[in-house]
Amino acid sequence: MWTVWFAYGAFYFCRTNISAAVPGLRESVDAGGLGLTATEISYILGATKIAYATGQLLNGQLSEQFAPRKMLAIGMLSTAVLNVLFGWGTALYFLIFIWACNGYSQSLGWTPCVRVLANWFPVHRRGKVMGFVGTGYQATAVATFVVSGYAAQTFGWRGALWVPAGIMVAAAAIMLLFLREHPPTQEDVAGHDDESKPVKAALKNDPRNSVSENFLLTLSNPKLWMLGISLGLLNACRYGFLDWGLTHLKEVQETGVGKAALKYAVLPLGAVAGSYLAGWATDRFFGSRRAPVTCILLVALALLSFAYDTVARTSVPATMVLLVCIGFCIYGPQVLLVGTAPADLARRGTSAAAAGFVNCMGYVGAASGDYFTGRTLDAYGWERAIFLWAAWALGAAVAAGVLWNATADRDTK
Repeated sequence: MWTVWFAYGAFYFCRTNISAAVPGLRESVDAGGLGLTATEISYILGATKIAYATGQLLNGQLSEQFAPRKMLAIGMLSTAVLNVLFGWGTALYFLIFIWACNGYSQSLGWTPCVRVLANWFPVHRRGKVMGFVGTGYQATAVATFVVSGYAAQTFGWRGALWVPAGIMVAAAAIMLLFLREHPPTQEDVAGHDDESKPVKAALKNDPRNSVSENFLLTLSNPKLWMLGISLGLLNACRYGFLDWGLTHLKEVQETGVGKAALKYAVLPLGAVAGSYLAGWATDRFFGSRRAPVTCILLVALALLSFAYDTVARTSVPATMVLLVCIGFCIYGPQVLLVGTAPADLARRGTSAAAAGFVNCMGYVGAASGDYFTGRTLDAYGWERAIFLWAAWALGAAVAAGVLWNATADRDTK
């Protein structure tokens, strides 16, 4: 569990770091930037979401067949290389292509982790475990905002890409040393004459279905479609804050990117609490039903988002408090929708495939959100763009509410 916590969290060093580069991408060439419009930047951000969505759909199936350690290693090392290449780029279409490739590499992270956690933990413990693992990428996001923000301020916008890439390489080495894919089996125990020797965990998967069977079982599950719609709308709001929020804060508070990043880093702090407490609450108060907590937090997110632009323009302390609350209300439902609920509502032996499918729909929503945020920002400014994020959160709450009484199927345990 701790290794999955660390390994998946490390992916955010080479994903969330783009938010610290966005102000530089918008600056004029004379100021060291690339002079891109918000709409052009939305193409870059949207491309990685589409590639990530495609990867989630494909890799969710592959994660049922191949070793998670290998998939994670490929994803972690390739995303580091692609971040370095992005930092060398200047042409818009090159940046779109490289960041799209990065999106696919990033998609090699979550579904293998879901597979490992489903191997180790039964349904009645999954809410707490997934919630705890969710705190990992929030803690990493705090570090990413700070590291990439000050790297951008020190080395220019390219520093936000290059410094996190080095951290990712070190994280990949640690993952390979410590990750074990499922508990020891009887076959592993047999052959150990000396009982004092440690039992070596098996490093193979035993898929219950073929890829085509997994795919059909996933697509024919209406509950997963509702989870995907809810996650898509949530991600449109979520990546509004993650991709554009730091730039918004820098502009409306007229501060440097490093100082803006330091203020914005409180959002993942709230997310740490939301990620863990949301999973705990579903197990403690709702009999492991994930939808009620998801719906309640999404309604709260919509209300907080409506207030955010006004608060950000008037008070720095109030802005930071509000960001903590927004982080709580984004990542509580997000952790439930990307891992816990799909694993619960998946049909026999398809936990990773279900998570991949739901995440695919989620990132199609994120890509659409980036595009409409960029267009709205160019046409109408920040206030309407942020109101749009609030509307998406409210729509996500409605979709989640349809599954209010949904519980885990017996054959997913």
